[in-house]
Amino acid sequence: MPTRNATATWEGGLKDGKGSFAGASGVRAAFGFGTRFGDEPGANPEELLAAAHAACYSMALSGGLERAGTPATKIETKGFCTIEKLEAGFTITKMRLECRASVPGLDAKKFDEIAQATKAGCPVSRALAAIPTIELDAKLV
Repeated sequence: MPTRNATATWEGGLKDGKGSFAGASGVRAAFGFGTRFGDEPGANPEELLAAAHAACYSMALSGGLERAGTPATKIETKGFCTIEKLEAGFTITKMRLECRASVPGLDAKKFDEIAQATKAGCPVSRALAAIPTIELDAKLV
């Protein structure tokens, strides 16, 4: 299996510095204190975690649905990553996935079983297991 990589660079102090990241795929973005801990628009590491979680979950759910004999026609997952300032410092306290899937011929109960098993088993969920809360809101559309 391949090892993926990205590079991040930070220049300057924490609040007045600037950073950028680049993935080997060519994805690039700049980030700073305001985009990470404030309300300034722009990239930040937490959105990368949210995107990775949503992408991994969607692919894993697709596989689970295929194995159940009910392939999806579309899966759309939004990922959310919450960072809070705690006594110990800034901490990612919650991940949330909101998934909507179109799966012809599958009832809601069976879909929920597969969706919940996927939440527990997708590789990014397992990697993020130290986060206190990982929520899933999955529905058929």
